Amino acid sequence: MLTIKRYVRAQSLDEAYTLCQKRANVVLGGMLWLKTQNRTVDTAIDLSDLGLDAIEETPDAFRIGAMVTLRQLEQHHGLDALTCGALAESVRPIVGVQFRNLATLGGSLYGRFGFSDLLTLFLVLDAAVELHHGGTVPLADYAARPYERDILTHVVVPKQPGRVAYRAQRNIATDIPVLTCAVAVRPDGVRCAIGARPMKAQLYPGNAALLAEGITPRSADAFGASVAAQVPFGSNLRAGADYRRAVCPVLVRRALLACKEEA
Repeated sequence: MLTIKRYVRAQSLDEAYTLCQKRANVVLGGMLWLKTQNRTVDTAIDLSDLGLDAIEETPDAFRIGAMVTLRQLEQHHGLDALTCGALAESVRPIVGVQFRNLATLGGSLYGRFGFSDLLTLFLVLDAAVELHHGGTVPLADYAARPYERDILTHVVVPKQPGRVAYRAQRNIATDIPVLTCAVAVRPDGVRCAIGARPMKAQLYPGNAALLAEGITPRSADAFGASVAAQVPFGSNLRAGADYRRAVCPVLVRRALLACKEEA
């Protein structure tokens, strides 16, 4: 059971940052995964009054507030076009609409959960996070860092040419994924991220030379196998390491071929 001793609706980022320095205090976000924990929180910090629930578009990027919900991401036309529908595809299986109306982007990326669909996708989008104290950090670097007591305020997604696709394997619909895969095919090469291994998502280059003659079912198979050979897999209650190792090249192949179809 989650026990909260004090609730504070922060009126500035400085106030939220100061409060979160105490280990027993916590930023709420959407408070969906948090409430499943058995813990006591001294001060729960709500960021709802800080204007972090908007998606801003500039000529070069989308700047997404940490309190933007998964449902907002799912329905945003600009992000849908930029990601070739992959963003909506990545969040649509997450529990249900009621859940996605509450769960936030900042909560998912700050937590860097191993099962995070969004972390997997945003890695191939070359996203960066903006931290109140730590400044702007590439998401790939941020995901590899140990947890720190800072406020994630925005996520910046640059506008880049190319195609993007997302695929995941779930034991049943709306369950936490067994394995996640995102692929971005850019003029300068292919980016591939694998998550829910069950560890958190990371980028894996694969053997780019296998796609030198273009994306075909055969080259996609070979590239998927090269990615799977680089990924360390583990086991948990949802699946074993060997099962994930077998599924990985299949997801990579499907994502690559989906990118070709979009082209």
